Amino acid sequence: MTPRGLLLDAMGTLIGLRAGVGHTYAAVAGRHGLAVEAAAIDQAFPRIYRQAPPLAFPGLTGQALQAAEVAWWSARIAEVLAAVGAVPEPATPLPPELGPALFERFAQADLWQVYADVPAQLEAWHHRGLKLAVVSNFDSRLPGLLEALGLARWLDAVVVSSAAGAAKPDPLPFQQALARLSLDAAEVWHVGDSPEDGAGARAAGIRWIQVKRP
Repeated sequence: MTPRGLLLDAMGTLIGLRAGVGHTYAAVAGRHGLAVEAAAIDQAFPRIYRQAPPLAFPGLTGQALQAAEVAWWSARIAEVLAAVGAVPEPATPLPPELGPALFERFAQADLWQVYADVPAQLEAWHHRGLKLAVVSNFDSRLPGLLEALGLARWLDAVVVSSAAGAAKPDPLPFQQALARLSLDAAEVWHVGDSPEDGAGARAAGIRWIQVKRP
């Protein structure tokens, strides 16, 4: 069956960082009095991120939601810095503006790249009349990033886990995207790169198309 809509993962599918997170962590931490090695951050970050609780805050909106997002990322930053020995332990107080500064820095489009094949593919899908929605385990910064990177014009909806109240592989973000597109699960495919994409799509009754980036 030809789909009437597509749900698209963001990170690793449509966009990615131009450099490892360590480069930015080291630069911003340095401005707040902490010396860290970018390579050590890059090695520690994936493990910390995989072990973290879901980036999801049921019932929160507006400023309360953003405050929860900043707190979530600040906790991850503290864990990463403790893992590389920049602070004695995750509970060690960080410079108070470090977490918010890194949160804001990663909201800026110059850190991100759109994969080369993405604009033409989105345009082709849009031209065919497919409804397109992003479903991402990310936060309220994503719509602005997609706008700044020139992708928002093709999208009918953006669902992020922090506002959805659940993160992939939970089916809820997919179900919210379906509702916003006014489509049923059988009418859409999900395009994504991670095991969470596959498990979440299957849990929502949606066919998964796996992306494998170099």
